[in-house]
Amino acid sequence: MAGSTKRYDLILRGGRVIDPASGRNRKADVGIADGRIAAVKAGIKGTKRAIDVSGALVLPGLIDTHAHVYRHVTGAFGLDADLCGVRSGVTTVVDQGGPSLMTLPGFRQFIVEPAKTRVLCFLSTYMVGGLEGHRYPSLYGPEQVDVKRTAEVAIANADIVKGIKAHAEIGGASRWGCQVLERAREIASKAKLPVYVHLGQLWPTEGVDVDPDAVVREMVPLMRKGDILAHPFTRHPGGFISEKTGRLHPAVKKAVARGVRVDVGHGAHFSFKMARAALEQGIRPFSLGADLHGYSIAVPEARAGEIGLPANDRAPFGLCHAMTELLALGMALEDVVATVTSNAAEAIGMADELGSLAKGRAADVSVVDMVPGPWELRDNSGETVQAERAIVPRFALRDGVRYDADSPLLPELAAAA
Repeated sequence: MAGSTKRYDLILRGGRVIDPASGRNRKADVGIADGRIAAVKAGIKGTKRAIDVSGALVLPGLIDTHAHVYRHVTGAFGLDADLCGVRSGVTTVVDQGGPSLMTLPGFRQFIVEPAKTRVLCFLSTYMVGGLEGHRYPSLYGPEQVDVKRTAEVAIANADIVKGIKAHAEIGGASRWGCQVLERAREIASKAKLPVYVHLGQLWPTEGVDVDPDAVVREMVPLMRKGDILAHPFTRHPGGFISEKTGRLHPAVKKAVARGVRVDVGHGAHFSFKMARAALEQGIRPFSLGADLHGYSIAVPEARAGEIGLPANDRAPFGLCHAMTELLALGMALEDVVATVTSNAAEAIGMADELGSLAKGRAADVSVVDMVPGPWELRDNSGETVQAERAIVPRFALRDGVRYDADSPLLPELAAAA
C-alpha cells in the first residue's frame, strides 16, 4: 500500500552505531525483521517492539577468535559456550584447537548444536585435540598428527571448521623441532584454510637448551599470507619481542609484511609491557581473542555448579575487557571494534556473512556501554594500567533474539585508586 510504514520486529533506537565494514560511525536506529538486519538509519518507525539504547554503542555481533568451549572433553580447559558467548555480549566464538579429527562429531552434537551462540572452531593439528595439552606434551608430537585425515575432516565440516590450530614454541621445538608445525601447514594447505599458530613458550624444554629467538626465526617463516600468528603481547619466552634485545623479531616483521595476520589471543599470556613494546614497533592486532579458559577462572560459589568449576571469583578478563585494554594502550575505538567484527570475520573466512550490520545479514548485534572511569587494569605479571573508560556488554542479539549480558564469568571493574 502506498505510504505504508514498513513493520519491524524490533528497533534498537538511539545508539551510536559503529560498523567498520561499512565505515559507519554515527547515531542511528537499527531495524530488525525476521531475524535479519532490515535497516540502519535515523528515525526508523513501525515496530512491534523497540529498545532504547541511547548512550550505548551498537556494534556488529562480537566475534571471539580464541575461545575454549569444548567442555568436559578438554577437562577444566573448556567453558560453557553461552557464558563466553551471548551471555557475555559475544555472538560468535571460535574454539581454538579443542576438537580434533576424532572428537569433532562430539563437538558438533554437544557444543555447537545446543548453543545459542554461534560456535565455530579451528581444528586441532593433533589427533587428540585439546586434551589438557599443557600437562601432557607427549600427546602433541609429530606421531600424533594425521595430515591426510585431518584435512579430510576439516573439508567435510567446512560449516564449522574455519582453520587449523598449531604451536610454535620452545618446549615443542626441544622435542620435535619444526616437524609438527610443518605438518600443520600441510593440513592447512590441503584444506585451503589458515593455520593459527601459538607463539610463546607452552611446555618446559626437555633435555636440551633452546634459543627462543632461534625458534621464532625457524618456525615463523613457515607461515603464509592469511595465516594467523597469536599472542603478540605474551610475557613468555619465544614471543614477538626478543628477550635478548627487546626488539621485534625480524622474522615476525617479515611475516606481517607478507600478509600473516596477528591475533591478540589474550589469555594468561597478556603483558602490558610486551604490548607497549610490540605496538611501539609497529605491530597492530588484526583480530582479538579472549583466550578465556578454565585455568584462568575462579567463580562465585552461588554459580559454581552452573559452570562446573570450583567457587571463588569472576574471570580476570574477557573479550570486552580485552577491548578495554587495547583502548587503554592507545588504539582508536574504531580500530578496536574492527578487531572483533569485520577483521575477525575476514580472518575466519566469513566476511560475507558476519562482522557487519549490512542490510540482509543475520541480526547478530552487540550492545555495549562505555563506562567512564578511571578503572584499574591488571595483567598476569602484576602490572597495573589506568583506563579512563571501560567497555561493558549490555546485551546481544543472535539472529534477532535478545540475550542479556549476565554471565557469571564477566569480570568486575576495579576502580583506580
